[in-house]
Amino acid sequence: MLNRSEQDLSEGVQAYLSRQENKSLLRFITCGSVDDGKSTLIGRLLYDTKLIFEDQLAALESDSRKHGTTGESIDFALLVDGLEAEREQGITIDVAYRFFATEKRKFIVADTPGHEEYTSNMATGASTAELAVVLIDARKGVLEQTRRHSHIISLLGIRHVVLAVNKIDLMDHDQAVFDRIVEDYCAFAEPLGFEQIRPIPISARFGDNVSTPSASMPWYGGPTLIEFLESVVVPDTAIELPFRFPVQLAVRPDSDFRGYAGQVASGKVAVGDRVVVAHSGRQVMVKSIVTADGPLSEAREGQAVTLVLDHEVDISRGSMLSHPDARPLVSDQFQAHVIWFDGNTLMPGRSYILRTETMSTPASVTKLKHRIDVNSLAHEAADQLDRNEIGVCNFSTQMPVAFDAYRDNRATGNFIIIDRMTNATVGAGMIDHPLRRADNVHLQAIDVTREARGLLKNQKPAVLWFTGLSGSGKSTIANLVEKRLHALGRHTMTLDGDNVRHGLNRDLGFTEADRVENIRRVAEVARLMSDAGLIVLVSFISPFRSERLLAREKMAPGEFIEIFVDTPIEECARRDPKGLYKKALAGNLANFTGISSPYEAPETPDIHLRTVEEDAEALANSVVERLLGSRFGEN
Repeated sequence: MLNRSEQDLSEGVQAYLSRQENKSLLRFITCGSVDDGKSTLIGRLLYDTKLIFEDQLAALESDSRKHGTTGESIDFALLVDGLEAEREQGITIDVAYRFFATEKRKFIVADTPGHEEYTSNMATGASTAELAVVLIDARKGVLEQTRRHSHIISLLGIRHVVLAVNKIDLMDHDQAVFDRIVEDYCAFAEPLGFEQIRPIPISARFGDNVSTPSASMPWYGGPTLIEFLESVVVPDTAIELPFRFPVQLAVRPDSDFRGYAGQVASGKVAVGDRVVVAHSGRQVMVKSIVTADGPLSEAREGQAVTLVLDHEVDISRGSMLSHPDARPLVSDQFQAHVIWFDGNTLMPGRSYILRTETMSTPASVTKLKHRIDVNSLAHEAADQLDRNEIGVCNFSTQMPVAFDAYRDNRATGNFIIIDRMTNATVGAGMIDHPLRRADNVHLQAIDVTREARGLLKNQKPAVLWFTGLSGSGKSTIANLVEKRLHALGRHTMTLDGDNVRHGLNRDLGFTEADRVENIRRVAEVARLMSDAGLIVLVSFISPFRSERLLAREKMAPGEFIEIFVDTPIEECARRDPKGLYKKALAGNLANFTGISSPYEAPETPDIHLRTVEEDAEALANSVVERLLGSRFGEN
């Protein structure tokens, strides 16, 4: 049995824990340009809210002497910049999340990189934030990276901004400097749609106006940063939004149980509610809500649950359940704002993987409508997006996607873009709206199938895709293969790179973007011809693996045969049948494959032809034998 003092202590602990649980939580991000003091500010917040233990403080003092940039003073940035590379370079690289609390509120803050190279990390940190603290070095004013970060947080739906003019002590606490920076920033940010911009002059290093008012700035009568963060009202709109439940997993441990696991993205759902499968429109009722801690009568935004329905329906990972009267949009074409992260440019026509919360689908940019100048916010014509640029694009996906416009629902209106060859995240997108033509254009069912057309010709359709350097012998071998197939009574058609550029693709040049579009068009034509039951021979340099992969995926399974005509570039240059290598080596021909533009050789071609080892006739015969021997070309 507890004595009186122990009982009082226990009750005090319980009361303390209860107060902590009932405090509201604010997620915010610090952003801005390099060396504006983001990490120092967060370190100061942790220090002022007494979340640094004595051993941590001792280690910080030691690290400040070794890595610090503040002389004998404590360098608070080292509390957050934990990577050795960050300390050596004095910059933030990764996103660092920190928790702290005051008597009035709990906080999770994301310290994001200011360096342009790590813009993707900054966007990651902003994606879950409700407020942004934009830091500006009082000595430098509003910089390009300040504008870029402000544009990104606006695109990501953040509507509350603290404009923290830092290092004001280095400008003698001059009010005129502060006023000028505030005026410049507000003029720039006016079109970004922020609901609130709260300017505060601070010195993160010395704590001025961070948690206590500064005696050095009597001209400033507003709240300190902590006071503002404690009192700002950021409505939690996710619970008020329509119910959205992206399915992450179909759960069936035995024949008696079938449930659908995921996290409630927005809104709420209760046992007995009717819900609808977004893609099919099928309505069902929620029979029960299951969790690891037991059943629930209701699930709300942010909760991970398993829903058991009253009927078995076609639901799998990537499906979305929603409220019947407020369904999401479902489309395979839409417009989106895109932030591009990768060193390789975004190319319209190139195939990527588009990934939402729970589903992945091949997708391509059908049109780059414009690029946005981060300084002026002007819309500029562009045919590609370079690293850290922002643009507006039309997308086409292989499978329909269920989504909301990002402005209406951040959880279901975002996606990331994955490079198909490297599996790297190369961009992030915020969906604006579906394209109207996606609702107006539908596939027409045709009774005569590709198999029936092939049967009439007594052959199986196939696409023989010859790839290799200019002068490698692609066209020569393809021509010999077609002659042999024609003699055998096969129905064929050859698409040659030079011939197609005289007609269908005469409007395209030889830039990387034009080459991507060149192959996309040819792949579409080859698919139509194979649908007609033909054996199609495609002879194109087709230098990029991703475009050859796109062509393969447009065809029926097993129908695409990649044939690598492997000729060393030295031999191609010696042959030089069109005199192009001579011009390219002299610098008179731009974007020439193998010289000034890359060629990505197939890693595992279906057929590998080495032209220095055999003549063209023998290689062509081997292709025909392989084609007919693999049961292509005949029914």
